[in-house]
Amino acid sequence: MKPFAYVRAGSVEEATDAYAAHPGARYLGGGTNLVDLMKLGVESPAALVDVTRLPLESVEELPDGALRVGAMVRNSDLAAHPAVRDRYPVLSQALLAGASGQLRNAATTGGNLLQRTRCPYFQDPSMPCNKRVPGSGCGALEGVHRDHAVLGYSGSCIATHPSDMAVALAVLDARVELYGSGGARTVPATEFHRLPGSHPEWDTEIRPGELITGVLLPTATAGLPSAYRKARDRASYAFALASVAAVLELSDGVVERVGLAFGALAHRPWRARRAEAALRGAAPTRAAFEHALELELADAEPLRDNAYKVPLARRLALDVLGRLAPPATN
Repeated sequence: MKPFAYVRAGSVEEATDAYAAHPGARYLGGGTNLVDLMKLGVESPAALVDVTRLPLESVEELPDGALRVGAMVRNSDLAAHPAVRDRYPVLSQALLAGASGQLRNAATTGGNLLQRTRCPYFQDPSMPCNKRVPGSGCGALEGVHRDHAVLGYSGSCIATHPSDMAVALAVLDARVELYGSGGARTVPATEFHRLPGSHPEWDTEIRPGELITGVLLPTATAGLPSAYRKARDRASYAFALASVAAVLELSDGVVERVGLAFGALAHRPWRARRAEAALRGAAPTRAAFEHALELELADAEPLRDNAYKVPLARRLALDVLGRLAPPATN
């Protein structure tokens, strides 16, 4: 049994102060990932700062039509919120594709963004893992890597990020709101998670002690046709083998606005900027979609056992984009 301190914060300021006062602390929200990692011996926090009582449990409509989602909003509540279902369906669909109903009832918006990889080498303290112990090596490189990255990985880490929600937030151009010793700031969802490089132990751009206070869903992508699709080994409670989130707006028969992001292909949600650039101004035909996806996935570098992910991601993206485009154009 490893002892740790416990602090229940009553405000955002109390939470960040408590974190600063306890080196090695972790914030505790729903606990659906952190508690599991503590049981496995992967995480051994000196203190848990409980943020479940903070006033961050609401979805607020802002004067400009944007939505602010509090960090403590439960995944089930967010997926079912009328404004999210009507204006950001890709987010509702992604949330409902994640985990089980029981876990969605406990998991929070902030915690979902901060969940760690499900790589078995990371979750097993007896195995080498640069993310868990920098410099120890990456066991997955020559080991079991069927579920691992094909884009943006490095020789230090080939793990993928497991969140469905984060893929939808990336394609919606959402922003993550943070509060720490330096005050409040926001980070684009597309830049919040990092590629591994030589420091895979740094999952995000969050600064030490910062707390996620919310997520901002912009007006620019509100109400646009959007969708999420996920391929997995079983129909429920399974992490993605590949997933796709897309937003598509047409004007005068051509693509006016497009957002495309892949999940489970990289260390973070992979925003398909090359494919988006190829599609803007093009007619939304299957040929155009195929060409754009070929450009995007040309840099994929599959490993020994995960080459299937590239054609799988391509087929998922073709299906999602085809559903969002009018039938007459396909």
